[in-house]
Amino acid sequence: MSDSLAAFAGATSSVNANAVAHVQDLIDRADDLGIEVDTLDNGVTVVDAGIDVRGSVEAGLIVGRICMGGLGSVELTARAEHGWPSWLEVASSQPVLACLASQYAGWSLSASKEEGGGRKFFALGSGPARALAAKEPLFGELGYRDEVGPSAIVLEVDRRPPPIIVDKLLRDCGLAPEQLTVILTPTTSLAGTTQVVARVLEVALHKAHVLGFPLDLIVEGNASAPLPPPSRDGVEAMGRTNDAILYGGRVHLTVGADDTAARDLARQLPSLNSRDYGRSFAEVFKAVEFDFYKIDGALFAPAEVWVSSLESGRTWHAGRLDMNLLGALWLAEG
Repeated sequence: MSDSLAAFAGATSSVNANAVAHVQDLIDRADDLGIEVDTLDNGVTVVDAGIDVRGSVEAGLIVGRICMGGLGSVELTARAEHGWPSWLEVASSQPVLACLASQYAGWSLSASKEEGGGRKFFALGSGPARALAAKEPLFGELGYRDEVGPSAIVLEVDRRPPPIIVDKLLRDCGLAPEQLTVILTPTTSLAGTTQVVARVLEVALHKAHVLGFPLDLIVEGNASAPLPPPSRDGVEAMGRTNDAILYGGRVHLTVGADDTAARDLARQLPSLNSRDYGRSFAEVFKAVEFDFYKIDGALFAPAEVWVSSLESGRTWHAGRLDMNLLGALWLAEG
């Protein structure tokens, strides 16, 4: 098995350059997508995809593509598979760069009450701007850093970031104000729910990383998950998006590894390995008094996994969907 430390140092794909067209698409179609675009006094573009506007699923699909640095597809399919009508399908031939170097919400951005204009501010930034700032240890492990602007950052928040956060983004990314687009997608919105469920492949990549699987051996990835409607309640909305992946997410990874490694990855990946499996995420979250760090990390995984070995051509399968649980949570009676 290879040593994946800094394995992407020579990568020529730019998550920022590839995302530009999707960012422009989002801005150009603002009226059709039910979103609002404005420019701050300093020249930074802000896209409201669900705070003061309704937004749309289509906006969420585009945001999902932006989050993946333009290196992945995110599509909506209408079918009644497993008793649910709407599913997202995600795929990438550069899954590590798309999912971990861009889509993963790993950049911690915070401001004190004084800095935030009377309210504390906290957000986890995702999207291609992360690869410009490269503030997270993950980028040292990957050996990847992008040096191409303009750029975009996605924040799952219900209010606009204070100026100090915008200034930090510009400084850490080395961007001029007119080069930065800040996209706001509260999880309680249509776009917010969509772009979070679109992380089903990323959840599998992150779990593989936690398990210590060499990331450079993951060469293809595709996934699907059911798309629930958003909830007006923040905890419930977050619960639905997580449940969609934990109990309805299906992932197929193709790896350049031998049968033993492929088999072990398939067996260890699914969410059913968690002690918290079988309960809604909102229930688990409340039980630990809203402290993410008290949740069993094994829960953050797709429900069902296939791992194919390029070396042998064999495929290993593990996990299962629990659409009955999702139906009980999402379907109204009567």
